[in-house]
Amino acid sequence: MAVVREFTLPDLGEGLTEATIVHWMVEVGEVVAIDQPVVEVETAKAMVEVPCPYGGVVTARFGEEGAEVPVGAPLVTVAVGAAPDDLAGAGPGTGPDAGAGAEGGTPDAGGASGAPADGAADAGSGNVLVGYGTSAAAARRRRIRPGPGAGPMAGVPRPPGGVADGSTGAGAAEGAPGGSESVAAGATAVGAIGVTAAAGTSGAAGPAEAGAVEDDGRTVAVISPLVRRMARENGLDLRELTGSGRDGLILRTDVECAIRARQERETAGAAAAATTVGADGMAGAGVTGVSRAGAVATVGAAAGAAAGEERIPLKGMLGAAAEKFSRSRREIPEATCWVEADATELLAARRAMNVPGAPKVSLLAVLARICTAALARFPALNSTVDTKAQEIVRLPAVHLGFAAQTDRGLVVPVVRDAHARTVEELSAEIARLTETARAGGLSLAELTHGTFTLNNYGVFGVDGSTPIINHPEAAMLGIGRIAAKPWVHEGELAVRQVVQLSLTFDHRVCDGGTAGGFLRFVADCVEQPALLLRTL
Repeated sequence: MAVVREFTLPDLGEGLTEATIVHWMVEVGEVVAIDQPVVEVETAKAMVEVPCPYGGVVTARFGEEGAEVPVGAPLVTVAVGAAPDDLAGAGPGTGPDAGAGAEGGTPDAGGASGAPADGAADAGSGNVLVGYGTSAAAARRRRIRPGPGAGPMAGVPRPPGGVADGSTGAGAAEGAPGGSESVAAGATAVGAIGVTAAAGTSGAAGPAEAGAVEDDGRTVAVISPLVRRMARENGLDLRELTGSGRDGLILRTDVECAIRARQERETAGAAAAATTVGADGMAGAGVTGVSRAGAVATVGAAAGAAAGEERIPLKGMLGAAAEKFSRSRREIPEATCWVEADATELLAARRAMNVPGAPKVSLLAVLARICTAALARFPALNSTVDTKAQEIVRLPAVHLGFAAQTDRGLVVPVVRDAHARTVEELSAEIARLTETARAGGLSLAELTHGTFTLNNYGVFGVDGSTPIINHPEAAMLGIGRIAAKPWVHEGELAVRQVVQLSLTFDHRVCDGGTAGGFLRFVADCVEQPALLLRTL
């Protein structure tokens, strides 16, 4: 007998309470294996593929692509132990065994479904985060394309309002059948189990079918559900846009430009209306007092909107960053010290490392190696404060975070066990994490549990900064730009490559002597890289 299991959005860690559905990876009626990813979501930290701990046939999906889903809300329901064909025709009045397949598994094109055997219908992997699945290979998926009158939702009456995924129903009328926004909704009692099943949105179009079919039959060249959502929320008709991407693909920048252009037109229109009213504030001769007041009110409202504010919701990644910055300032009594250093020899050492045929070493990797050596001498800065226990916790390993700017905003990837890596290994890992961050593919494990952060804001052309500590760490080292400046070198004035270093630290974990010692050691290594040999 098939058992329908509901899989909800799991807690993805780091206090995240919601996620945005980016792309459905399965459809209703499709056979899934245990720990097979069913949906890709975007959290405030990263893009995450969420695997389902149950194997069987997907009977329902909840939420449109682009919709925000809170932790604990249902994502899919899975009929465990059911075959796809057995669900066809299931509807009101079916018996307790309706939809049940052969006991012992779900047939699949690959011969394995991942569904538990008889007596294990309640079993699931219990692993719902990427990278934490079972060791068994996932079964090959089979896409079920039922014909008219067949399929898992055949014969199911559609409820009033159309949409059973908790949404407003607006998405149900946005596209023709086959479009990436189409919604098939319905509900059924599966036998005596009494489980409500509702079909969600169809998957986003792939590259070969990039676009959504609009009401007039025209295909709009847009793939990203986030782009469609942005256009929908701002009342923008995608049919009026010409994409700047390949083959006319509409990108997020195209939608943003269209929104700004519309705002500029509205601003110009409001200014023209204000000019028409005249100096005496009346709409013109012959206008009654009521109409004049209405005109003045309308113009005033338009002018206020034109000259008014733009509101950007503190949600998603932006909201998570804002909360972390605020918490850091609330909880950490921070102090900052800084020093200038002659980086001429450091640049020369890096050039010497990058000989033809050798692995390329980045300047950030050299600075990271200096940091790990300094933390070995001053371990108090590689710690955190347990506020509940009122204890300073010194950490045995250095997990070095570094700030990286991406299209989604500022992220801090973490190099695990940085203290045990060579300069070449640090350079390779930093390059990998940076590339993955810009592609939006960092996992939560690659973004969390850092112990010290290196912030190279010099890439923005600035000399100094007072960084906000990346809570719950105890310190952050900031690196300014390296620029040619007059400098006293060996008793003579010379032009040297000078950098400003700044250290923001938690005054609870150490005093100024420790912080100053750390920063002075870093500066000495920048000026004389050979000092690193003493720490090896």
